Amino acid sequence: MKSNHSYVLIYLKSFFFFFSFLAIISCSKHTEPPAVISGSSGSSNTNVNPDAMDTGKITYLALGDSYTIGESVAPTDRFPAQLVKMLQKENVNVQSPDIVAVTGWTTSNLLNALQSEQLKHHYTFVTLLIGVNNQYQGRSLDEYRTQFSRLLDSAIHFAGGIKNNVFVLSIPDYSVTPFASGSDQKNIAMQIDEFNAANQLISENYGVQYLNITGISREVKSDPGLVAPDGLHPSAEQYMRWDQLLAPMVLGVLKN
Repeated sequence: MKSNHSYVLIYLKSFFFFFSFLAIISCSKHTEPPAVISGSSGSSNTNVNPDAMDTGKITYLALGDSYTIGESVAPTDRFPAQLVKMLQKENVNVQSPDIVAVTGWTTSNLLNALQSEQLKHHYTFVTLLIGVNNQYQGRSLDEYRTQFSRLLDSAIHFAGGIKNNVFVLSIPDYSVTPFASGSDQKNIAMQIDEFNAANQLISENYGVQYLNITGISREVKSDPGLVAPDGLHPSAEQYMRWDQLLAPMVLGVLKN
């Protein structure tokens, strides 16, 4: 007959095995390679404020991917957050941005997210920056054109149908970052230009605002301080430079 001590050991071993098994199952659910150009697990922020327009303040919706969510920088250093700070310094009564963006998202991912979110409220202005993961994953330009156009339709809808209150930002060029040092950098840059030519033409045809920040992203070659510690994404300094161009555009629209 076994002692009570033996039974306790058997119980503890069974307990340990059970929770080890659960841990393995839990980890196995996350072993799929993420569609993220940084290889990270990704960050997200899709907690959209359903009462955004009930505050009497100017409201802002930011749509995109890792460049909008600010992968590898503090939340306060994301370009939407820095933009709001700049506007507030100009006595613009704008509230914190609502962000629908996840690292690794393509145009398809963003479209699906907007459908599942079912946003029904209008915002004073909207920014849209999407496409780098389409290029990175080798997705076609034709698909991008079609889906980007649908996203612009959604952005205009969220801006209350006011096209002038939608701001499209060009795709940054990551070919100049340390991340791409072992890749065909010339080809990456060429493809980024092709995707940007597409989104700029579509934006112009739709009559929305367009800001080319790709040139700033390419300054990483001479200014390493413009890239985040992950060696891929923009730093807080680079986002600030984007906003130094974007803020006057938004101010011009809001004042009119």
